[in-house]
Amino acid sequence: MMQAQSIDQVQAMLTEQGYVCGRALATVVFLSLRLGRPLFLEGEAGVGKTEIAKALAAGLNRRLIRLQCYEGLDASSAVYEWNFPAQMVAIRTAEAAGGANRGDLQAELFSDEFLIERPLLQAMRPDETGSPVLLIDELDRTDEPFEAFLLEALSDFQVTIPELGTIKAPEPPIVILTSNRTREVHDALKRRCLYHWVDYPDFAREVAILQSRAPEASAQLSREVVAFVQALRTEDLFKKPGVAETIDWANCLLALDVIDLSPEVISDTLGAILKYQDDITKLQGTEAKRILDQARASLEVV
Repeated sequence: MMQAQSIDQVQAMLTEQGYVCGRALATVVFLSLRLGRPLFLEGEAGVGKTEIAKALAAGLNRRLIRLQCYEGLDASSAVYEWNFPAQMVAIRTAEAAGGANRGDLQAELFSDEFLIERPLLQAMRPDETGSPVLLIDELDRTDEPFEAFLLEALSDFQVTIPELGTIKAPEPPIVILTSNRTREVHDALKRRCLYHWVDYPDFAREVAILQSRAPEASAQLSREVVAFVQALRTEDLFKKPGVAETIDWANCLLALDVIDLSPEVISDTLGAILKYQDDITKLQGTEAKRILDQARASLEVV
């Protein structure tokens, strides 16, 4: 399954894909690959949980299959469904032709030709490039019945379709589950996985991430942007900005040809880093200047 043979190689592989991570995260990814265990990543939104699956798939040259979770997601939506319109056309065609054998028609209707594969079933299929990376994103948005189903599916890496039987993966997929912790995921599922909490990066790593994802930004602007965002995270905000917002904001500043930060520029571009009006309102007036001064003071210490 695995191409990287050491923690250092995993870290280097992810870095090559623009994903800068610490050794602790590289270690748990290495162990997940080596042991064939699902990897469960928790953390605030925007800290890079989803991106690691993308980087891993690209680095290993594997197909990325993403199951985006949502409230009300059930097993059939995650595994498969039948193409009912096409089945109805086939029935009417058979009726028009006359003399269709009912058993043969039923076998034809419930065949691969009319099967719509959803992410979990896709991940169980053989792939010439190797087992795919299955990203089960934002698992905390689903409910407990789906968790119970997932527990069984990930234990045996197989799914059952009543009309076709059990389909087992010839080689288990590389599974990454993420959660923003809007609710607690059941311990039974966590026990099947290796676990890692993805925290906000420290200053040096976030600067490295920004330089990797927005290389056009000058070193000085990158440092100011990161220092300001990290100062923002210490404020009492409804939603603290993640690394994704740091990158988005830097790209907005580059599009505006900004060389260095000013309270006016910050006020004009707050929508790139803050997503709630109450948070934006808090930074109006002198607050943006206060936090910018705080950020610049921290740069003198770094």
